[in-house]
Amino acid sequence: MAVPENLKYTSEHEWLLIDGDTATVGITNYAADQLGDVVFVELPEADTPIEGGVVIGEIESTKSVGELIAPANGTVIESNQAVVDSPELVNSDPFGEGWLVKVRLDATPDNLIDAAAYDALVAE
Repeated sequence: MAVPENLKYTSEHEWLLIDGDTATVGITNYAADQLGDVVFVELPEADTPIEGGVVIGEIESTKSVGELIAPANGTVIESNQAVVDSPELVNSDPFGEGWLVKVRLDATPDNLIDAAAYDALVAE
């Protein structure tokens, strides 16, 4: 399973592409596979303040409902409307067009892991 090395990961199976104080956030290919066919995505609106570890959205599939957990404190600056309109993007391109939110981070979270550590986590 592809685990891009340029991203950081959480143990909640989210990925972050960090550029300065902004992070693009999505769920990993592993999480998308575990959910099954995604049929509905609910995301926070822009300008929504978020708190790390708190649920900020839902990802519903034909098998279950997953939660989108804020990876850090910050403010949502953009939600991916394409995913809301076409939830299957989460399955077909989780690391690309299937991104979920862009967040302006208050600080870079210190609990992120690299690709090798994430790969080991999902191999357990």
